[in-house]
Amino acid sequence: MLIRDARPDDLAAFAPIFRQVVDDGETYAYPEGLTDDEIRGLWFERPPGRTVVAVDDAGTVLGSAKMGPNRPGRGAHVATASFMVGAAARGHGVGRALGEEMLRWAGEQGYAAVQFNAVVESNTAAVALWKDLGFEVLTTVPAAFESRSHGRVGLHVMHRLL
Repeated sequence: MLIRDARPDDLAAFAPIFRQVVDDGETYAYPEGLTDDEIRGLWFERPPGRTVVAVDDAGTVLGSAKMGPNRPGRGAHVATASFMVGAAARGHGVGRALGEEMLRWAGEQGYAAVQFNAVVESNTAAVALWKDLGFEVLTTVPAAFESRSHGRVGLHVMHRLL
């Protein structure tokens, strides 16, 4: 697997992953039915942010991460990131590799910490991964996400110093 900066032509391969993850209704609050241009606007970061894709040996996009400052101005020393992995690639280390790349990049860019603002508490695989990579749950906003299969569940705010 290779993790590289996303290119404009990666949108065609990433958009179906984005739609599948959003349509599942378990991890992201993005609206369903977005056009490719709307997905590009939401996911493909401009500097100082970065978007990467994970690709296999054949060049197939397996997943993606976007990263950058959590807040502008006086909050720009803390990074944030979002991750999506296609269903067929889950459980094969793609999310971990994307997370490790984000942490490497954030440290290299001089961020002091990384904060995730909304990790769905019922997304146990993601919560376990982020804890394994050194994040802690600072708080949970109760019933802040409408899970398709679990109803209203909490959103964790997770944090890690760099």
